[in-house]
Amino acid sequence: MALSAVLLTVTAGCSSIPFATGSLSHGRAVSCPAAAVVDVGTIAVPAGPIGGYCQPELVNAAHIINAGRDAGVGVHTQAVGVMTAMGESGLVNLDYGDAAGADSRGLFQQRDNGAWGSLADRMNPYTAATNFFDALMKVPGWVSLTPTQAAHAVQVNADPDYYTSYWTSARTVVTALTPG
Repeated sequence: MALSAVLLTVTAGCSSIPFATGSLSHGRAVSCPAAAVVDVGTIAVPAGPIGGYCQPELVNAAHIINAGRDAGVGVHTQAVGVMTAMGESGLVNLDYGDAAGADSRGLFQQRDNGAWGSLADRMNPYTAATNFFDALMKVPGWVSLTPTQAAHAVQVNADPDYYTSYWTSARTVVTALTPG
């Protein structure tokens, strides 16, 4: 576990970010390395920090925002997608599973059960987010659910309120990255 935390810290490209169970510990001071702006579709992604995340994670958030926009969902629901990925992976595209399943992969820790596509699909941030939004829009009454209820309806996390603590950071990230 200690080696994983070190590797995740290095992979994230940020300093002063403690990892708890593979996710960014939000609400802590973050120092991001200087980096040129990266364009992800129409989104210009700065070095950060934004909402406690640095550019590598913000690039993944931009892919989620683009997938949500292309799926026809609004900024609120795009933030639900970002919140979910924050809770599942700290916005890091993980190539290993979690306690729920050794076959879980990617930003959303989607399982190899046929519902989320191939391993390549689950490891592609845009495709994984598209699959998340497609599943969400099939949930009856999804538009009236709270953000954590919506995330839980798709992810079926053991704790239905698990994602609540990520909502503020997700809204901050989506607001900062949303063009226009």
